[in-house]
Amino acid sequence: MVLDAFTKVVAQADTRGEYLSASQLDGLLALVRDGNKRVDTVNRISSNASTIVTNAARALFEEQPQLVAPGGNAYTNRRAAACLRDLEIILRYVTYAIFVGDASILDDRALNGLRETYQALGVPGSSVATGIQKLKEASIAIVNDPNGITQGDCSSLISELSSYFDRAASSVA
Repeated sequence: MVLDAFTKVVAQADTRGEYLSASQLDGLLALVRDGNKRVDTVNRISSNASTIVTNAARALFEEQPQLVAPGGNAYTNRRAAACLRDLEIILRYVTYAIFVGDASILDDRALNGLRETYQALGVPGSSVATGIQKLKEASIAIVNDPNGITQGDCSSLISELSSYFDRAASSVA
């Protein structure tokens, strides 16, 4: 079962039979304070998802042209489309994780068993990981654009976003 950050903190305290600590409350309050920034981040990524995925795949294929060459794992339109689909799914689950402030939805719904699936299909995990890093770079560039978003320090949110992409990349490599 996937829990949001609030439910997880309360469930942990309840299991121990304790009240929420000051540090737990501070952490949850920080999530609330950053709520508009989280929504802005998710909106930016979601509204640019197609561009992010396309540009990430293009950069990956330029860097690793053997993937789209005859015999490569993304050779043929069907295989390239599957690559784009997988990158899009990972990006979508990263947005869910950033919205709720918890990686468990990313782990439970997208990453668990993904490495084994790719290995069984003969997909090079390192190439997928590189593609995810390209998603990360493109997403962070869009999120860091200061025009039309809630102003303020977003460094911790960007760090959190970055960690979700890193988590996804390391799970397939």
